[in-house]
Amino acid sequence: MPFVRISMRSGKPEAYRQGVIDGVYQAMRDALGVPQDDQFIVLTEHDAVNFRYGASYLGISRSDDLVYLQVTVFNTRTAEQKKALYARLVQLLGDRPGIRREDVFVNVLEAAKENWSLGNGVASFV
Repeated sequence: MPFVRISMRSGKPEAYRQGVIDGVYQAMRDALGVPQDDQFIVLTEHDAVNFRYGASYLGISRSDDLVYLQVTVFNTRTAEQKKALYARLVQLLGDRPGIRREDVFVNVLEAAKENWSLGNGVASFV
């Protein structure tokens, strides 16, 4: 039951943004075993003044095409699953919409199952 926040610079066409969302969802299906229709993804765009990054932090050459991905998941995911997710994300986002692997920044957050309510005011997974 991942929840994904995608942040990027504004100005990309709809097809590009849709490619990012589709790639993220497919990577989660492939690497994390996310079920069909488990899609809770929000994409926000930012003007240049509101979007900062270290252009060469840790020796990685980033560009204005940088995409931040924050993926919140159950605290049951293994290190192997997370590494598979990172690899699959750069592969799929490289294919479509054409994002360089250096421009894919991923942060995985873990939350206990009781921290989720998907509607109706109930703890959905407890």
